[in-house]
Amino acid sequence: MKTGNTFNYSLLALACAAALASTSGFAQNNQSNSNVSSPKKLEAVTVTGSLIPQTQIETFTPTTTITSQELKSRGFSSVADALQQMTFSTGSIQNSQTTNSFTPGAKTLSLFGLPVGYVKYLIDGRPMSSFSALYNSTDVFTNLNTIPTDLVDHIDILPGGQSTLYGSDAIAGVVNIVMKKKVDAPVIDVRYGWDQQGGGANRHISFADGFSFGKLNLMVGAQFENTQPVWSKDRSMTSHFFESGTSPATASRDYLVYNSDTGRYLMADPNRCALTTGQFNGTEGLRNRDRFGEYCGSFYSPGQSTLSNGSKTANVYTHATFDVNDNVQLYSDVMLNFDREKYSPGSSVLWWGTSSKYGEFYDPNLDTTVNLQKAFSPEEVGGFQNIMYKTYERNYTFTFGVKGALGASNWDYDAFAMHAEDKLNEMNFARFSEPMEAFFANRVLGPNLSSGPDEYTFNPNYAAFYTPISNADFRSFTGYTSTNSKTWQNTGRVTLTNPSLFQMPGGDAGVAFLLEGGNEGWDYAPDARLLSGDVWGTSAVQGAGHRSRYAMATEWRLPLLSQLTLSASARYDAFNVAGSTVSKPTYNVGLEYRPFDMLLLRARYGTSFKAPTLADEFQGLSSYYATPTDYYNCAKLGYSAAEAPIRCPTQYNGAFVRAEQSGNPDLKPISSTNWSAGLVFSPVSRMALSMDFYHWNIKDEVNIQDTNQLLLQEAACRLGELDINSPTCAAAINQVTRNAKGEITEIYTPKVNVSNETLDAISAGFNYTFGIGSFGEINTNLGYTNILQHKQQQYAGDPYIDLLRNPYYSTDFKTKLNASLTWKRDDWSATLYATRYGKSPNYLASIDVATPYQKPAEGTLPAWVIYNASVSYSPIPNLKLSAVVDNLLNTMPPRDNSYPGTLSAPYNQENYNVFGRTFFLEANYKFGK
Repeated sequence: MKTGNTFNYSLLALACAAALASTSGFAQNNQSNSNVSSPKKLEAVTVTGSLIPQTQIETFTPTTTITSQELKSRGFSSVADALQQMTFSTGSIQNSQTTNSFTPGAKTLSLFGLPVGYVKYLIDGRPMSSFSALYNSTDVFTNLNTIPTDLVDHIDILPGGQSTLYGSDAIAGVVNIVMKKKVDAPVIDVRYGWDQQGGGANRHISFADGFSFGKLNLMVGAQFENTQPVWSKDRSMTSHFFESGTSPATASRDYLVYNSDTGRYLMADPNRCALTTGQFNGTEGLRNRDRFGEYCGSFYSPGQSTLSNGSKTANVYTHATFDVNDNVQLYSDVMLNFDREKYSPGSSVLWWGTSSKYGEFYDPNLDTTVNLQKAFSPEEVGGFQNIMYKTYERNYTFTFGVKGALGASNWDYDAFAMHAEDKLNEMNFARFSEPMEAFFANRVLGPNLSSGPDEYTFNPNYAAFYTPISNADFRSFTGYTSTNSKTWQNTGRVTLTNPSLFQMPGGDAGVAFLLEGGNEGWDYAPDARLLSGDVWGTSAVQGAGHRSRYAMATEWRLPLLSQLTLSASARYDAFNVAGSTVSKPTYNVGLEYRPFDMLLLRARYGTSFKAPTLADEFQGLSSYYATPTDYYNCAKLGYSAAEAPIRCPTQYNGAFVRAEQSGNPDLKPISSTNWSAGLVFSPVSRMALSMDFYHWNIKDEVNIQDTNQLLLQEAACRLGELDINSPTCAAAINQVTRNAKGEITEIYTPKVNVSNETLDAISAGFNYTFGIGSFGEINTNLGYTNILQHKQQQYAGDPYIDLLRNPYYSTDFKTKLNASLTWKRDDWSATLYATRYGKSPNYLASIDVATPYQKPAEGTLPAWVIYNASVSYSPIPNLKLSAVVDNLLNTMPPRDNSYPGTLSAPYNQENYNVFGRTFFLEANYKFGK
């Protein structure tokens, strides 16, 4: 194969290449020797962040790299774990602790507090498939569960907009996961882990080998992992309701009779909870809640939910090359992944109540209207471990390509075709409406004694209500629903590169051209019973759609002077959606200035975008309830738009109205302008200091259409203030349904491009490796991110929300720091790794929408620091033994005493966890060495 030009390697490049986990972007086949201090020759290689092969390690694009060795030594058990602990990952995210959500089996991250879908994920520079389910029921994202950690060579993280090279989604940044391409001997890796406080037992094994058959080279790897769940009852902070909060610990209301008018509880059990005391592991009993009354409940019912999932993953990866001749190479990559997740939302979402069917009913014996509510105990369900929710994900990617040189020229080409697919089956535990209502009607309520169609009078058997049911009875009205979803994409790409197109004063000018096309689809088909109302207390989203796309791009690297290099790129993307075309051009300009060998000054300015996702465009109708102001009817009563929300009668102001939302195929792309500026300073060999400033200005973000603005517009049209025959008025009137009396009965609010966002952040890194004589060498590494400004405007005309100072809208960390200290000597190495999460708002501040931090009990929580430690030893050349301790000091989240006693977890589960100290023992053996 033809190689590129070489050049004298500067002190700056040498120091950056030597740095372990510095802010450098490492080439996929980087073979630099960090122990050599004299200048040397390097071949041009392709690095993440550029299409043009080059010799400079640091460019105008800041890049952070995590090597495979660091994944192990820093205690990262998965790719998701490593990325979530990076300083850029400051945003709060749903995770396995958020069991009552749409995607508790998936793992993702938020760079700089931006939405999870604003990160572009690549494997070997090619796009990963999207997860089939939607984050928070609306957002398309990538699941990081399916990446085999042991087969990863390194991970590159590029913060900032990168759309001119990588297309849609690359607003917050790009994560490129580079897989291993060669194994010089068969290798097997075995690991066992466990949590000190219970649960979480982990068994992990991987194997990889390489084969050569003449011109054919093949690498094959496989990984299997099995992890047991961690239950809330395994941790003292989450096993029961909070005892040190702003109110006394309050037991769950497991057997409750209450007056729907007064809200008071009625103790109707003739045995006063005596028959229930064996429930919830013997913790059920008679309780009294101040100002409400008596009921039967447990302080320990929260322990039936999971904090981390039980999972089984299996991965197979192959990489093959065939050298047709010196200038042509065929290659193929295959990745097959399977992931099964098991979790439990707990007893708080497993209950029955009369209000959902009857609203309320009259009890002649109590001479009042009441409702009943019952939660199911682990004894009744046969153990929550036996009714866990399950997800089965099957993910595969096939790539076939050819690359090489065009004759004896400096032109190289790379062309590939790829198919990726993600299939998901969600087996959710369900209470079936008719069987469950029939069971309790026969057992507890009895016949309806009223004759009116909407009137209900029962003479309940309260003794039966307060008597636990059998496992057989519970199984008679419960079971599983099966929801299937799928995403797929086909991609073809051709890249032409020439690192030495012509000579300039500073050296060779490089150029790259890219042409890309393909199509993609999404299909989310929930169990029909979830949409028909056959499943009690549960609904679902739905939708399906597909589109084709194409893109063309070019990149130029122009050494204007020996110290000054200009880089520029441009790209055009087009998406064919529902018979129309959505397109977006983007561009980027970068400067690198090296006044002397030890200093690099860099800056970049450009645009990026995110195309509307298939869910944004094709998500089906889903309903919710709104309490709007009917400005039209209020105006007819004489109230202005300003007066209506305050003075208009309740009939037209705050009454519940059914609303529906859906996707919108007419959405336009989210756009962003972004720039960064920074420096890399290397005063001595094997030392590098970097600092960079980032700015984003994001426009046309997708949000649900604002109900209030829609009704204001509709009223103006009906009142003649706007032309009722205009397309704007026709659309507004069509979205608001009124009955014969002119009252609103339904509102339709599709997704629209209405939100804007601005963000400023700084990031810094430091790395220094130095020898300590016969005691080996030390590597120190430090990373830091600080969000300086983050504001969002939800709807046009609204004031901007300060997300850093209004915790009602955001509880993201403002600062994050990590540091590592690694010692190496002969066959020994040890690492201490620390992550410091900055201050975050307490609970009371986060629920105060009007005046956060103004009340005495509202404030912030102190920083949270956790340490990981590892040590490894090679007793013989082909065997490496390792011991890792995550959360070395068993540090729990800062206790938030502003939580009430009605909640069980006194910490923000999207920011913190209570997993505590975890141990891993690992052995890695290479055969034939």
